[in-house]
Amino acid sequence: MNLAFAGKVVLITGGARNLGRAMGTAFATAGASIAINARAQRPEMAETIAAIEAVGGKAISCIADITNRAEVDRMVEAIIKRFGRLDILINNAGIIRWAGFPDADEQNLASHLAVHTVGSFNTARAAWPHMCAAGYGRIVMTTSSGMFGLSNNVSYATAKAAVVGLTRSLAVAGKKHGIAVNLIAPAAMTRMAGGDGESPAMPPELVAPMAAFLAHEDCHVSGEMYAAGAGRFARIFFATTPGYVHQGPDVTVEDVAEHWAAINDETGYAVPANLREWSAGFLAHLPPQDG
Repeated sequence: MNLAFAGKVVLITGGARNLGRAMGTAFATAGASIAINARAQRPEMAETIAAIEAVGGKAISCIADITNRAEVDRMVEAIIKRFGRLDILINNAGIIRWAGFPDADEQNLASHLAVHTVGSFNTARAAWPHMCAAGYGRIVMTTSSGMFGLSNNVSYATAKAAVVGLTRSLAVAGKKHGIAVNLIAPAAMTRMAGGDGESPAMPPELVAPMAAFLAHEDCHVSGEMYAAGAGRFARIFFATTPGYVHQGPDVTVEDVAEHWAAINDETGYAVPANLREWSAGFLAHLPPQDG
């Protein structure tokens, strides 16, 4: 199977180094044109552009602060003017400011939310009308396994979990427009993660194939989450247990305590695709409502 991106235009935020560069060269090798975003013009930008051109790709730099809606709008309009289209958005930009709880203050939380969550919102919102007009689009958001719980960086974990809710909602909204929105949780020793981006076991290049497939027209999932890194690719998902259904009009805290094992029993769990599907399953024991 040869999955190509000929004619496609890809915007990669935070793409000047490490994961962004690995993704950019992967897309360019497969025929895509690349718009590389960074907050400021740094030597890494020229190095990434050169790496993309070295594999025969076309790339432009897009300097914009993704936390600023006006700058994001101008960036996307410039991409449309240059290439005539925007097919794929990879929201890779991020920051990390290590702080545990309660040492992490409001500014620490706000800075993470601004880049990871608001930045992802801004870029998706700017690209959305163009994708709707084309009847096609692919958006790959970046989350993190840190959302499972990260004692020494509560703000980072919080922001990454918020991106999951954003993605799931956009996936529902995008379905009728041919837009698929998914998540990737990279496992790579990038500089942001405390490495140098050159780990032989966990290089960024081992993450890029998952991002590329999620962005391909042959990938039909939406609202899903996948981990990638170190040669392993896996699905991450939210599930709900069948739980315990109380019979009778009155329920007490003792009823909950007595049926705690049933509430937590994972046998027969379900993986809801959206809130409507979860509600249908959770309330399935109720009689049909008239009207």
